[in-house]
Amino acid sequence: MIKAILFDLDGTLLNRDESLKIFVDKQYDRLSHLIGHITKDAYITRFIQLDSRGYVWKDKVYRQLVEEFAVTKITWEELLQDYLEEFKYSCVAFDHLLLMLEELKKREVLIGMITNGYGQFQMDNIKALGIESFFQVILISEWEGMKKPDSQIFLRAADKLGVLPSECVFIGDHPENDVQGAMKTGMMGIWKKDIEWTDVQAEYVIDDLMEIPALMDEW
Repeated sequence: MIKAILFDLDGTLLNRDESLKIFVDKQYDRLSHLIGHITKDAYITRFIQLDSRGYVWKDKVYRQLVEEFAVTKITWEELLQDYLEEFKYSCVAFDHLLLMLEELKKREVLIGMITNGYGQFQMDNIKALGIESFFQVILISEWEGMKKPDSQIFLRAADKLGVLPSECVFIGDHPENDVQGAMKTGMMGIWKKDIEWTDVQAEYVIDDLMEIPALMDEW
């Protein structure tokens, strides 16, 4: 019997690709008096390339941008600080996020989250989406001292919820960090489709978050 549903954040609940595009556009406008020698298109395009869909931390991204574009009026550290302070204002959820969480709440299922990333930064983004109150447990890798796909972080989440791994479902967009990481602990692994990968081994595959309540009815 499924008693708990656990989620990844970036690429699963938070539409990070769209959020990043919005943020970089805003950052350029906000700091154009300091980086205006770069065209907006060039700044946005190169930032997104260097970011590598979030798998490169922004200190490296900004160091590279400052070097490549010969930025002298603002430091990479100041650009990074702007990112840390402002990204949350650009957060965009995937369609039907709140509706899906409301449906799960009605079914009285336990809800948790495991996300890799920096603690306060990720928590700020969760709060920006207005979803923090739906979750009985939220584990962020920096604060936990371990990250997906380490089995221990999945087991810790199940333990905090008071359920067995076999009573949990984990939903995420990354085939290894999310789906395989969860399945190795005995959880059911569901892949939320992402254009980066194809032919992912998972017990279920979804396109839309509202497929989850329907799957619960099947279970």
